[in-house]
Amino acid sequence: MTDGTRHKEFNARQMVSVNQAVVVAEELVSNFYKFSGSQMRQLNYDFKTLSQLAPHEIVDAHFAQIVRYRTQKKDSLLETDAADFYLICLQDHAILSAVDRFENLNLYPFMIYIVCHELIHVVRFRRFLQHFQVPPDERQVEEIRVHHATRELLKKANIDGMDPVFAFYGKWQEAFEQMDEIVTNGNDVT
Repeated sequence: MTDGTRHKEFNARQMVSVNQAVVVAEELVSNFYKFSGSQMRQLNYDFKTLSQLAPHEIVDAHFAQIVRYRTQKKDSLLETDAADFYLICLQDHAILSAVDRFENLNLYPFMIYIVCHELIHVVRFRRFLQHFQVPPDERQVEEIRVHHATRELLKKANIDGMDPVFAFYGKWQEAFEQMDEIVTNGNDVT
C-alpha cells in the first residue's frame, strides 16, 4: 500500500500507448489461448490506471496488481450467484520509473508485456490452474510460470522493442529454466 504521497501518472500521450497496448495484449492472449470474444469477456476483468484507483489498490513495489472482487446479484443470497471480478490495477508511477531508469525500455512494448502477464494470471485463476490466495513460496513459483508463458507468447508476436523488455525480465526466465531443470531431474516443485 502507498504512504499517501502523490504519484506520477500517465500523461495523455502515454495513455494512448497504454490503451493501444491493452488492445494488442488482449488480442495476443485471446489468440494464445484460442479464446473467442465472448470467452475473453467471461474472464470478467478490467484495467484501471493510477488516477482511477482507490487508495488500497495502489502499491509501490509492483507494476500492476490484481485485486479480486466478488460480485453478486442485488437481492440474491445464494453463493452460486456470486462471481469473481478481477481488477488489474496498473501502477503508473512504478511503470514510468522503470522506463525512466532503464535506457532501452520503451513504454509501449513494456506495457504489452505487463498487460499480457496480468491477463495470463486472470486466465489461470479463471481456469482453476492457480488459486488467487496462495502462500508466498507458491506465489513465487506461479510468477515464474506466468513470466515464462508471457515470454513464449510475446516471442511469437515479434513486437518492435520487446528485446529490451525480455532483457529486463531475464531473471524470471532464468528462474523458469532452473525450475524446469529441477522438475526434469525428478524433484517436482509444484
